[in-house]
Amino acid sequence: MEHLAYQDGDTRLTGWLARPVGTPRGAVLVLPTIMNPNEPMARRAQILADAGFLALVADFYGEPVRDFEHSMALAGVLRASVDGYRARLRAALDTLTGLPEAQGLKAAAIGYCMGGQAALELARDGADIVLAASFHGILETGRPAAPGAVKARILVCHGDADPLVPRSQVTAFWEEMDAAGANWHFHAYSGVKHGFTDPGSDARGVPAIGYDASADRQSWAALTGLFAEVF
Repeated sequence: MEHLAYQDGDTRLTGWLARPVGTPRGAVLVLPTIMNPNEPMARRAQILADAGFLALVADFYGEPVRDFEHSMALAGVLRASVDGYRARLRAALDTLTGLPEAQGLKAAAIGYCMGGQAALELARDGADIVLAASFHGILETGRPAAPGAVKARILVCHGDADPLVPRSQVTAFWEEMDAAGANWHFHAYSGVKHGFTDPGSDARGVPAIGYDASADRQSWAALTGLFAEVF
């Protein structure tokens, strides 16, 4: 992994970049959990690089995260303004697509937990990406997509037992995407909690989160299947 410096206005940020061997198939922005870039996000970026993609793990905050409570405070500040939040995400996407080896490539955004919401926010904002994929992501938004705004195909992989994303939020998301005219896929896994792609979830002792090996495999298969179509 390479550290890649970039900026959003006056905020200095540091992304983690994974390069493939040979010519990239495409460019993928990896939007991390609320804890920002960490080992699980680096592992996903490396898997993408091994599959031929140029992958950048974005930096939400521009400062180290001490613990979960600190991350909640940082995320609250970032998401207080829809425009500010989306500008931070755009800065990461522009950094990735501006790399010399990304020229002429299609781009996608994938995200986990808060990063899943972030990927969907880019799609709602009309970003020029071919796919926005959310894994156990938050589906609510401060600004629903306008009709015709969503250019990307949408993939949501959701644990049906996730208390952070109740069914009312799920149905509201479906209705939002329909109203926007989006091309969306929604995969729900029964009995599966928040954080189902992270093997470390069980060790945290939080009732809302838990790893699920089957949902992890099936959701990644859904992503690679769509990648085969859009790239």
